[in-house]
Amino acid sequence: MIKYCDLKEINNRYEPALTQAITRAVQSGWYIRGKECERFEQAFANYCGCGHCIGTGNGLDALTIILKAYCELGIMQPGDEVIVPANTYIATILSIIQAGLKPVFCEPCATSYNINPAHIESLITERTRAIMPVHLYGLVADMDKICAIASRHSLKVIEDSAQAHGALHNGKRTGNLGDAAAFSFYPGKNLGALGDGGAITTNDPQLAETARAIANYGSHKKYINTFKGVNSRLDEIQAAALSVKLATLDADNNARREIARTYIERIDNPLVTLPVADKEGNHVYHIFAIMTPHRESLQRHLFEQGIETLIHYPIAPHKQQALQEFSHLHLPVTELLHAEELSLPCHPAMDSNSVQKVIEAVNSFKV
Repeated sequence: MIKYCDLKEINNRYEPALTQAITRAVQSGWYIRGKECERFEQAFANYCGCGHCIGTGNGLDALTIILKAYCELGIMQPGDEVIVPANTYIATILSIIQAGLKPVFCEPCATSYNINPAHIESLITERTRAIMPVHLYGLVADMDKICAIASRHSLKVIEDSAQAHGALHNGKRTGNLGDAAAFSFYPGKNLGALGDGGAITTNDPQLAETARAIANYGSHKKYINTFKGVNSRLDEIQAAALSVKLATLDADNNARREIARTYIERIDNPLVTLPVADKEGNHVYHIFAIMTPHRESLQRHLFEQGIETLIHYPIAPHKQQALQEFSHLHLPVTELLHAEELSLPCHPAMDSNSVQKVIEAVNSFKV
């Protein structure tokens, strides 16, 4: 069976450095807010081209803490609105709600699957305070148009970069394309930890200071609590592992791009819509998403051929039971994408034989 994401094989490529780094962290006797986290935060800030990086417990917390920090700074207040793509993973929406703000759903572009800038301005009201683009599947959103809209309306731009570690736009990396950004280091990400983890990046020192305090029980100094904070910190073991993996992130992304390029060149089944080919390095293919109205049949066919696939994501956020208050929304592009998306294996531990087997299996599918 060709696994969708073979974490064991992916992580074996970092040995023995990975085990050595974890052992170093364990033997240090210091497991929270120590040198490993400081080292990774500085390295990741430098990698993204940002002045500040704050490690968090996970990507959802990173997004939520950014929004809560803006509230503490008086830039946002409860009930304010954040425009967000309707076809994102539910965590993006939850972060807005958990910060006491209101998500406003924007339809995506039918070809890039990212938020459609052409629809954003019609959604702006006097309560709008931010746009939260998601670099879905690893493709950078249309940040030039998004930032231009934000500038015209004095809005913050908060990147959900959970799927786009290392992706480039006009020579700048995600995490440095707006006012602040949130990353997830869930194990299956392009830069994945060995458990949960996340980070905030920004060039705003006041936001960084406030976010760091909120993530640490609202405290800048032990036992002195300035804000109603949370406990969300990147631990030393995860930071040590991430430092090892960061060193090869660009090479790993290039390996994903090569697999994606091969898929796009050789998959020619008319029943399948492939992602738009990326020639500028703007896509890191965290997910290689194909679209087909025959998703269940194709997924079954591929499984019978020994190929594991996943669906990202089977239910649109506004159709989830948890978000029933948005169930009345009519979002046809979003709903179609959620009904047709299927994710093919695409990770740096795949060999050429596995890639070819996937191509042959997809091309052999018929209805």
